[in-house]
Amino acid sequence: MRLPTPLKLCTFALAISLGLSACDDNDSNNTTINTSNYNFNRIASFPVCSQLDLNCNVDDETAAEIVAASSDGMTLVYTDSPNQSIGFVDITEPSKPKAAGKLKMSGEPTSVAIKNNYALVGVNTSADFINASGKLAVINVSSKALLGSIDMGGQPDSVAISPDGKYAAVAIENERDESVTDGALPQAPAGYLMIVDIQGEPTTWKARKVDLSGIAALAGGDPEPEYVDINSNNIAAVTLQENNHIVLVNLVDGKIVTHFSAGSVELDKIDVKEETPALITTNGSLNAVAREPDGITWLSNELFATADEGDWQGGSRGFTVFNTQGSVVFAAGNSMEHQAIRMGHYPDDRSKNKGNEPENVESATFDTNKFLFVASERSNSVFVYNANTASQPVLKQVLPAGAGPEGVLAIPSRNLLVAASEVDARDDVIRSVINIYRYEDKAATYPTISANDDANGNPIAWGALSGLAAAQDNNTVYAIDDSFYQQNRIFKLDLASQPAKLSVAAKISDTNQVLAKVAVTNVDASAKATDASRKDVFDSADLKALINADYTVNLDPEGIAVASDGGFWIASEGSGTVGDSKYPVNSANLLLNTNANGVIQQVIPLPAELNAVQLRFGFEGVAEYNNKVYVAFQRAWSKEANPRIGIYDTISKTWSFVFYPLDAVASQNGGWVGLSDLTSLGNGQFLVVERDNQGGPDAAIKRLYRIDTNGVTAGATLKKTLIRDLLPDLKATGSPVMEKIEGLAILANKKVLIVNDNDGVKDNNGETRLINLGTILP
Repeated sequence: MRLPTPLKLCTFALAISLGLSACDDNDSNNTTINTSNYNFNRIASFPVCSQLDLNCNVDDETAAEIVAASSDGMTLVYTDSPNQSIGFVDITEPSKPKAAGKLKMSGEPTSVAIKNNYALVGVNTSADFINASGKLAVINVSSKALLGSIDMGGQPDSVAISPDGKYAAVAIENERDESVTDGALPQAPAGYLMIVDIQGEPTTWKARKVDLSGIAALAGGDPEPEYVDINSNNIAAVTLQENNHIVLVNLVDGKIVTHFSAGSVELDKIDVKEETPALITTNGSLNAVAREPDGITWLSNELFATADEGDWQGGSRGFTVFNTQGSVVFAAGNSMEHQAIRMGHYPDDRSKNKGNEPENVESATFDTNKFLFVASERSNSVFVYNANTASQPVLKQVLPAGAGPEGVLAIPSRNLLVAASEVDARDDVIRSVINIYRYEDKAATYPTISANDDANGNPIAWGALSGLAAAQDNNTVYAIDDSFYQQNRIFKLDLASQPAKLSVAAKISDTNQVLAKVAVTNVDASAKATDASRKDVFDSADLKALINADYTVNLDPEGIAVASDGGFWIASEGSGTVGDSKYPVNSANLLLNTNANGVIQQVIPLPAELNAVQLRFGFEGVAEYNNKVYVAFQRAWSKEANPRIGIYDTISKTWSFVFYPLDAVASQNGGWVGLSDLTSLGNGQFLVVERDNQGGPDAAIKRLYRIDTNGVTAGATLKKTLIRDLLPDLKATGSPVMEKIEGLAILANKKVLIVNDNDGVKDNNGETRLINLGTILP
């Protein structure tokens, strides 16, 4: 790699990343390194809430939407719409970004671009959808002072600066009111493009308007420019998203060079249905889907790429490369959908809409390699493509992002990539973040799990992993999905591959009607009749929800253990709390034994007196040792001080219980502390996951404890020994700390694995981290 000569910064970390023994100006800027093994890896996540409070102990909604970098690459500037401000982040040490202040705007900032020391910020000051107004604010990046503004006459949505620094182009959208006529066009006022001549001092800058009316076939009288990018010939490419149109404008004279429809696509082998519980399938198709592109970026002076997000009637779930004549030279088809499924990032609750929803695109050259970056808003990912052959981009890797990545920015001079994610909801354990990635000579660290294809050649769908169990070898673990998905499955993870390869070991099924016979006792009288045949069982709506027509089941598996009989033990958490009208009881906590093919052999309920006081925080982890099965309850029931660990004796067929002493709540945001998985260490000892229900800056307790059941009588409280504080391990991923560490396994070589539950990408960034902690046991 040849380091860029304008950059005169060398840190120890940078030297190490380049394989150099020390920083030397004479050598580092003239050292060529083979970059074939280089990848982008996340090195930090900056929580936007830290601008308001260093520890993010605030409920206020913040957001980082569009982000730009100072000319030296040391400062990020981002738009924060909820706070009507722009924020500054010091990335002198990119792995340790620091809040550097914010500046209040007199309206909603929508976009930002930087020329030299000037940040140009589009600010929406509209009173309503009809009375649109806005301005281009000019900020001194160093002093963080407002220098002045230029009237835009309407609502700005995107700002770009030409490579030669002579022009700024501002897309004035004048967006429609989606509550009027179901959001259909036309809705006045029309949008347009503003060109600002930005040579000289800001006080001399002048704006010119380019009328875009009457060119689109769809609602041509109401153009709504969405995004703009400029090539080195000073040609601006502008997306009219709602009009499904693209315009090329010469910024020198303000004339339209050409324009054309973005067209439509045919999609097959995608998911177009939204079920509850979720079910990801790849047997759907869509015809003549309008692309309705959002973000746009030039790949060369002849080719550009669009993120085909879709709006009121479209969305191709991919991206497209066009030439300047308007011809499609590459279309992603269903590939982004399939890759999101493969990585466990597919948002099933968006299947009827726009799927993974590509939002924005960016392109840049790192050393001699051209890359295209596509931000996927709903799968919360950044897709990285090698675009050395711009007409045939090739997927290189996919990066995890925060929830709702909107802005993506390459900083090649520092070998950095930045993604700004706008979703912020403390109650949902999501904070808006700016993710920072480094282009470095290391293997890709994400994903940690990737699915194999099914028998039809489509990726196996997965997510919401809620338990781990080790096989007898060092390369196999099993996992399960929880109640977010129907047709619960047991997954097999092959650790010999990196990332681990996921396949379906078995679907949990009730072929022998074992579950039906147990569950029928808890449903209505008609199903309790003497005839417990399949037909009568399925006369019960409750059992229809529990057992599908193909005998697969819809449970809430939270724990899995390899059984001594060659099958599996599954802990299924009950739904609801007795006496709680908000969370009524819909199912009981059940311990299930299946054979190796997932067919249920036994179903073991709790004693009736415990079912009578059920709390919705029930069964979690499960483990077997010496003819007994141990099940962790997540939280304490019936006003008890601590949660139970149930012990089921497989010989006597009886339950006994001991209590686990939880740590006190330690999060600045309160919440609760409970148990997740547990696994046997042998000799009556177990390793247990104890965690709080907090994530990101609020996370305080993610720990592994060892417990010893030897000599502990029923009803007694266990003692525990801290084995590992997991917070440093979780922070080392560069991600905000994940809330739900729900899987734990110990391989035959004594290495310890953990995995988190990504909640099926619902109110979650979808990231799944399978982490090998090594041989940490004493």
